[in-house]
Amino acid sequence: MPKISIIVPVYQVEKYLRKCLDSLVNQTLEDIEILVVNDGSPDNSQNIINEFKDKFPLKIKAFIKENGGLSDARNFGLDKATGEFIGFVDSDDEVSKTMFEEMYSLAKKHDAEMVICNLQKVDQHGKITQKLTQIPNMPEKIDLRENFSVFSDLSYFACNKIFKRELFENSRFKKGVHFEDIQLIPQLLLKCKTIAQTQNYHYQYLERADSITKTHTKRGLDILKAVEAVNAAFEKSQYADKKIELKNFNILEGVYSYLAYLAFVKEEGAYREMEKALKTFIEKHHISKKEILIYQRFEKNYLLSLSLKKKIYYFHFFIGLHQVMRKLM
Repeated sequence: MPKISIIVPVYQVEKYLRKCLDSLVNQTLEDIEILVVNDGSPDNSQNIINEFKDKFPLKIKAFIKENGGLSDARNFGLDKATGEFIGFVDSDDEVSKTMFEEMYSLAKKHDAEMVICNLQKVDQHGKITQKLTQIPNMPEKIDLRENFSVFSDLSYFACNKIFKRELFENSRFKKGVHFEDIQLIPQLLLKCKTIAQTQNYHYQYLERADSITKTHTKRGLDILKAVEAVNAAFEKSQYADKKIELKNFNILEGVYSYLAYLAFVKEEGAYREMEKALKTFIEKHHISKKEILIYQRFEKNYLLSLSLKKKIYYFHFFIGLHQVMRKLM
Protein backbone atom coordinates (compact mmCIF):
# COMPACT_ATOMS: atom_id res chain seq x y z
CA MET A 1 0.00 0.00 0.00
CA PRO A 2 1.44 3.43 -0.92
CA LYS A 3 1.80 5.86 1.95
CA ILE A 4 0.02 8.64 0.03
CA SER A 5 -2.13 8.75 -3.09
CA ILE A 6 -1.87 12.18 -4.74
CA ILE A 7 -4.82 12.99 -7.02
CA VAL A 8 -4.18 15.49 -9.83
CA PRO A 9 -7.21 16.48 -11.98
CA VAL A 10 -6.15 17.82 -15.38
CA TYR A 11 -8.08 20.15 -17.67
CA GLN A 12 -6.53 22.66 -20.09
CA VAL A 13 -3.29 23.15 -18.15
CA GLU A 14 -0.60 22.32 -20.71
CA LYS A 15 1.24 25.56 -19.82
CA TYR A 16 1.59 24.55 -16.17
CA LEU A 17 1.31 20.76 -15.97
CA ARG A 18 4.97 19.89 -16.44
CA LYS A 19 6.04 22.00 -13.45
CA CYS A 20 3.30 20.47 -11.33
CA LEU A 21 4.24 16.89 -12.16
CA ASP A 22 7.95 17.65 -11.75
CA SER A 23 7.29 18.76 -8.20
CA LEU A 24 5.44 15.52 -7.48
CA VAL A 25 7.74 12.92 -9.02
CA ASN A 26 10.66 14.53 -7.14
CA GLN A 27 9.08 14.19 -3.71
CA THR A 28 11.45 13.03 -0.99
CA LEU A 29 8.74 10.61 0.15
CA GLU A 30 9.32 7.67 -2.17
CA ASP A 31 6.32 5.47 -1.48
CA ILE A 32 3.62 7.48 -3.23
CA GLU A 33 1.28 7.03 -6.17
CA ILE A 34 0.35 9.98 -8.37
CA LEU A 35 -3.06 9.57 -9.96
CA VAL A 36 -3.27 11.93 -12.94
CA VAL A 37 -6.88 12.20 -14.12
CA ASN A 38 -7.34 13.76 -17.56
CA ASP A 39 -10.86 15.17 -17.31
CA GLY A 40 -11.44 15.27 -21.07
CA SER A 41 -8.87 18.01 -21.63
CA PRO A 42 -8.85 19.15 -25.29
CA ASP A 43 -5.30 20.56 -25.25
CA ASN A 44 -1.87 18.94 -25.24
CA SER A 45 -2.04 17.87 -21.61
CA GLN A 46 -2.30 14.15 -22.37
CA ASN A 47 1.00 14.15 -24.25
CA ILE A 48 2.68 15.63 -21.18
CA ILE A 49 1.01 13.03 -18.97
CA ASN A 50 2.26 10.27 -21.27
CA GLU A 51 5.82 11.61 -21.03
CA PHE A 52 5.76 11.40 -17.26
CA LYS A 53 4.04 8.02 -17.22
CA ASP A 54 6.73 6.59 -19.52
CA LYS A 55 9.53 8.10 -17.45
CA PHE A 56 8.08 7.30 -14.00
CA PRO A 57 5.92 4.18 -14.49
CA LEU A 58 6.13 3.18 -10.83
CA LYS A 59 4.79 6.52 -9.61
CA ILE A 60 2.43 7.84 -12.27
CA LYS A 61 -0.99 6.25 -12.80
CA ALA A 62 -2.71 7.95 -15.73
CA PHE A 63 -6.43 7.94 -16.48
CA ILE A 64 -8.63 9.54 -19.15
CA LYS A 65 -12.32 10.24 -18.61
CA GLU A 66 -15.09 12.32 -20.10
CA ASN A 67 -15.22 15.89 -18.88
CA GLY A 68 -17.18 16.11 -15.65
CA GLY A 69 -15.58 18.94 -13.74
CA LEU A 70 -13.14 19.17 -10.84
CA SER A 71 -15.28 17.30 -8.31
CA ASP A 72 -15.95 14.45 -10.71
CA ALA A 73 -12.25 14.10 -11.52
CA ARG A 74 -11.30 14.09 -7.85
CA ASN A 75 -13.97 11.49 -7.09
CA PHE A 76 -12.68 9.36 -9.96
CA GLY A 77 -9.22 9.51 -8.40
CA LEU A 78 -10.60 8.62 -4.98
CA ASP A 79 -12.19 5.48 -6.43
CA LYS A 80 -8.80 4.43 -7.84
CA ALA A 81 -6.59 5.44 -4.90
CA THR A 82 -4.95 2.74 -2.79
CA GLY A 83 -2.83 4.87 -0.44
CA GLU A 84 -3.01 5.08 3.34
CA PHE A 85 -3.52 8.84 2.99
CA ILE A 86 -4.99 11.01 0.21
CA GLY A 87 -3.66 14.32 -1.09
CA PHE A 88 -4.96 16.65 -3.80
CA VAL A 89 -2.83 18.89 -5.99
CA ASP A 90 -4.29 21.20 -8.63
CA SER A 91 -2.52 20.71 -11.95
CA ASP A 92 -1.43 24.36 -12.30
CA ASP A 93 0.16 24.45 -8.83
CA GLU A 94 3.44 23.21 -7.37
CA VAL A 95 4.54 21.76 -4.05
CA SER A 96 7.84 21.67 -2.20
CA LYS A 97 9.97 18.53 -2.46
CA THR A 98 9.48 17.68 1.21
CA MET A 99 5.76 18.41 1.51
CA PHE A 100 4.41 14.88 1.62
CA GLU A 101 7.31 13.44 3.59
CA GLU A 102 6.83 15.94 6.40
CA MET A 103 3.04 15.68 6.41
CA TYR A 104 3.06 11.88 6.41
CA SER A 105 5.62 11.89 9.22
CA LEU A 106 3.37 14.18 11.28
CA ALA A 107 0.35 11.97 10.62
CA LYS A 108 2.17 8.90 11.93
CA LYS A 109 3.84 10.73 14.82
CA HIS A 110 0.57 12.09 16.18
CA ASP A 111 -1.88 9.45 14.90
CA ALA A 112 -3.67 12.26 13.04
CA GLU A 113 -6.47 11.75 10.55
CA MET A 114 -5.71 15.03 8.78
CA VAL A 115 -2.50 17.06 8.38
CA ILE A 116 -2.36 20.69 7.24
CA CYS A 117 0.43 22.89 5.89
CA ASN A 118 0.65 26.58 5.05
CA LEU A 119 0.38 27.74 1.46
CA GLN A 120 1.34 30.80 -0.51
CA LYS A 121 -0.08 32.40 -3.60
CA VAL A 122 2.29 33.06 -6.49
CA ASP A 123 1.83 34.87 -9.77
CA GLN A 124 2.67 33.48 -13.21
CA HIS A 125 6.26 34.62 -12.77
CA GLY A 126 6.66 32.70 -9.53
CA LYS A 127 6.59 35.81 -7.35
CA ILE A 128 4.94 35.30 -3.96
CA THR A 129 1.87 37.53 -3.73
CA GLN A 130 0.39 36.34 -0.44
CA LYS A 131 1.33 34.01 2.41
CA LEU A 132 -1.62 32.13 3.87
CA THR A 133 -0.88 30.95 7.40
CA GLN A 134 -3.41 28.29 8.37
CA ILE A 135 -3.28 27.61 12.13
CA PRO A 136 -0.97 30.08 13.92
CA ASN A 137 -0.13 29.82 17.60
CA MET A 138 -1.03 26.16 17.96
CA PRO A 139 1.11 23.04 18.45
CA GLU A 140 1.84 20.34 15.87
CA LYS A 141 -0.73 18.02 17.40
CA ILE A 142 -4.24 19.38 17.85
CA ASP A 143 -6.92 17.56 19.83
CA LEU A 144 -10.11 18.81 18.21
CA ARG A 145 -12.34 18.29 21.23
CA GLU A 146 -10.05 20.57 23.25
CA ASN A 147 -9.30 23.04 20.43
CA PHE A 148 -12.47 23.12 18.38
CA SER A 149 -12.04 26.78 17.47
CA VAL A 150 -10.01 25.32 14.59
CA PHE A 151 -13.30 24.34 12.95
CA SER A 152 -14.36 27.94 12.49
CA ASP A 153 -10.87 29.38 11.91
CA LEU A 154 -9.54 27.02 9.26
CA SER A 155 -9.33 27.75 5.53
CA TYR A 156 -10.97 24.81 3.81
CA PHE A 157 -8.68 24.22 0.85
CA ALA A 158 -8.37 20.57 -0.17
CA CYS A 159 -4.92 21.02 -1.66
CA ASN A 160 -2.80 21.84 1.43
CA LYS A 161 -3.88 18.79 3.43
CA ILE A 162 -3.54 15.03 3.56
CA PHE A 163 -6.44 12.90 4.71
CA LYS A 164 -6.65 9.40 6.07
CA ARG A 165 -8.34 7.46 3.29
CA GLU A 166 -11.07 6.17 5.61
CA LEU A 167 -12.42 9.72 5.96
CA PHE A 168 -13.78 9.43 2.42
CA GLU A 169 -15.96 6.43 3.18
CA ASN A 170 -19.46 7.57 2.15
CA SER A 171 -18.05 11.04 1.45
CA ARG A 172 -17.31 12.57 -1.95
CA PHE A 173 -17.02 16.01 -3.56
CA LYS A 174 -20.37 17.23 -4.82
CA LYS A 175 -20.53 17.25 -8.61
CA GLY A 176 -21.63 20.20 -10.69
CA VAL A 177 -21.06 22.88 -8.07
CA HIS A 178 -18.45 25.48 -7.28
CA PHE A 179 -16.81 25.87 -3.86
CA GLU A 180 -16.84 22.10 -3.43
CA ASP A 181 -14.02 22.31 -0.87
CA ILE A 182 -16.18 24.35 1.52
CA GLN A 183 -18.90 21.73 1.16
CA LEU A 184 -16.79 18.61 1.85
CA ILE A 185 -13.60 19.40 3.79
CA PRO A 186 -15.36 20.67 6.96
CA GLN A 187 -17.44 17.49 6.93
CA LEU A 188 -14.23 15.43 6.83
CA LEU A 189 -12.86 17.44 9.74
CA LEU A 190 -15.96 16.58 11.74
CA LYS A 191 -14.97 12.91 11.47
CA CYS A 192 -11.53 13.60 12.98
CA LYS A 193 -10.40 13.46 16.58
CA THR A 194 -6.79 14.55 16.04
CA ILE A 195 -5.21 16.69 13.35
CA ALA A 196 -1.61 17.84 12.91
CA GLN A 197 -0.01 20.83 11.27
CA THR A 198 3.26 22.27 10.03
CA GLN A 199 3.98 25.97 9.68
CA ASN A 200 6.04 25.35 6.54
CA TYR A 201 4.72 26.87 3.30
CA HIS A 202 4.76 23.70 1.23
CA TYR A 203 2.01 24.50 -1.29
CA GLN A 204 2.40 27.07 -4.09
CA TYR A 205 -1.01 28.20 -5.33
CA LEU A 206 -0.89 29.83 -8.76
CA GLU A 207 -3.12 32.86 -9.25
CA ARG A 208 -3.91 32.68 -12.94
CA ALA A 209 -5.25 35.68 -14.82
CA ASP A 210 -7.71 33.37 -16.60
CA SER A 211 -8.84 31.58 -13.43
CA ILE A 212 -12.56 30.83 -13.11
CA THR A 213 -12.49 32.62 -9.74
CA LYS A 214 -11.95 35.92 -11.57
CA THR A 215 -15.49 35.93 -12.98
CA HIS A 216 -18.12 36.46 -10.31
CA THR A 217 -21.66 35.32 -11.10
CA LYS A 218 -24.68 33.75 -9.42
CA ARG A 219 -22.66 30.59 -8.92
CA GLY A 220 -21.50 32.31 -5.72
CA LEU A 221 -24.80 31.07 -4.27
CA ASP A 222 -23.04 27.70 -4.08
CA ILE A 223 -21.09 29.08 -1.10
CA LEU A 224 -24.28 29.29 0.95
CA LYS A 225 -25.42 25.85 -0.27
CA ALA A 226 -22.06 24.41 0.78
CA VAL A 227 -22.30 26.01 4.22
CA GLU A 228 -25.82 24.65 4.67
CA ALA A 229 -24.57 21.14 3.82
CA VAL A 230 -21.97 21.51 6.57
CA ASN A 231 -24.65 22.69 9.00
CA ALA A 232 -26.67 19.55 8.32
CA ALA A 233 -23.64 17.29 8.83
CA PHE A 234 -22.65 19.18 11.98
CA GLU A 235 -25.91 18.33 13.75
CA LYS A 236 -25.19 14.60 13.28
CA SER A 237 -21.51 14.81 14.20
CA GLN A 238 -19.54 14.06 17.37
CA TYR A 239 -19.20 17.83 17.87
CA ALA A 240 -22.91 18.70 17.66
CA ASP A 241 -22.72 20.37 21.07
CA LYS A 242 -20.19 22.97 19.84
CA LYS A 243 -22.78 25.56 18.84
CA ILE A 244 -20.55 28.62 19.22
CA GLU A 245 -17.98 27.25 16.78
CA LEU A 246 -20.72 26.38 14.30
CA LYS A 247 -22.05 29.93 14.42
CA ASN A 248 -18.54 31.27 13.91
CA PHE A 249 -18.11 28.97 10.90
CA ASN A 250 -21.34 30.38 9.49
CA ILE A 251 -20.08 33.93 10.05
CA LEU A 252 -16.70 33.31 8.38
CA GLU A 253 -17.83 31.24 5.40
CA GLY A 254 -21.49 32.16 5.06
CA VAL A 255 -21.11 35.90 5.66
CA TYR A 256 -17.54 37.13 5.17
CA SER A 257 -16.41 34.72 2.44
CA TYR A 258 -19.72 35.13 0.65
CA LEU A 259 -19.56 38.93 0.89
CA ALA A 260 -16.01 38.91 -0.48
CA TYR A 261 -17.37 37.14 -3.56
CA LEU A 262 -20.56 39.19 -3.77
CA ALA A 263 -18.65 42.48 -3.86
CA PHE A 264 -17.38 41.66 -7.36
CA VAL A 265 -20.65 40.50 -8.93
CA LYS A 266 -21.25 43.04 -11.69
CA GLU A 267 -24.67 42.04 -13.02
CA GLU A 268 -27.26 43.96 -11.02
CA GLY A 269 -29.99 41.31 -11.07
CA ALA A 270 -27.61 38.63 -9.87
CA TYR A 271 -26.30 40.91 -7.14
CA ARG A 272 -29.80 41.63 -5.85
CA GLU A 273 -30.71 37.93 -5.79
CA MET A 274 -27.51 37.01 -3.98
CA GLU A 275 -27.89 39.87 -1.49
CA LYS A 276 -31.38 38.62 -0.64
CA ALA A 277 -30.05 35.06 -0.19
CA LEU A 278 -27.45 36.32 2.28
CA LYS A 279 -30.01 38.19 4.35
CA THR A 280 -32.17 35.05 4.45
CA PHE A 281 -29.16 33.01 5.57
CA ILE A 282 -28.32 35.48 8.36
CA GLU A 283 -31.91 35.47 9.62
CA LYS A 284 -32.19 31.67 9.46
CA HIS A 285 -29.10 31.18 11.60
CA HIS A 286 -29.92 34.02 14.01
CA ILE A 287 -26.70 35.88 13.34
CA SER A 288 -26.74 39.43 14.65
CA LYS A 289 -24.82 42.38 13.20
CA LYS A 290 -22.94 42.62 16.48
CA GLU A 291 -21.80 38.99 16.22
CA ILE A 292 -20.55 39.63 12.71
CA LEU A 293 -18.69 42.80 13.66
CA ILE A 294 -17.01 41.33 16.75
CA TYR A 295 -16.27 37.91 15.21
CA GLN A 296 -12.75 36.77 16.05
CA ARG A 297 -10.51 34.49 14.01
CA PHE A 298 -7.36 33.16 15.69
CA GLU A 299 -8.32 35.29 18.70
CA LYS A 300 -8.18 38.53 16.72
CA ASN A 301 -11.04 40.66 15.42
CA TYR A 302 -11.47 39.50 11.84
CA LEU A 303 -12.90 42.70 10.41
CA LEU A 304 -10.03 44.78 11.78
CA SER A 305 -7.51 42.40 10.22
CA LEU A 306 -8.77 43.10 6.70
CA SER A 307 -7.65 45.70 4.19
CA LEU A 308 -9.10 49.20 4.53
CA LYS A 309 -11.17 48.77 1.35
CA LYS A 310 -12.75 45.57 2.66
CA LYS A 311 -13.39 47.05 6.08
CA ILE A 312 -15.24 49.94 4.50
CA TYR A 313 -17.24 47.69 2.17
CA TYR A 314 -18.35 45.31 4.92
CA PHE A 315 -19.24 48.15 7.25
CA HIS A 316 -21.28 49.88 4.59
CA PHE A 317 -23.05 46.63 3.71
CA PHE A 318 -24.44 46.41 7.21
CA ILE A 319 -25.61 50.02 7.25
CA GLY A 320 -27.18 49.71 3.81
CA LEU A 321 -24.74 51.78 1.75
CA HIS A 322 -22.88 48.89 0.11
CA GLN A 323 -24.05 49.67 -3.43
CA VAL A 324 -21.97 52.84 -3.38
CA MET A 325 -18.92 51.06 -2.00
CA ARG A 326 -19.30 48.12 -4.42
CA LYS A 327 -18.50 50.43 -7.31
CA LEU A 328 -15.19 51.28 -5.66
CA MET A 329 -14.07 47.66 -5.09
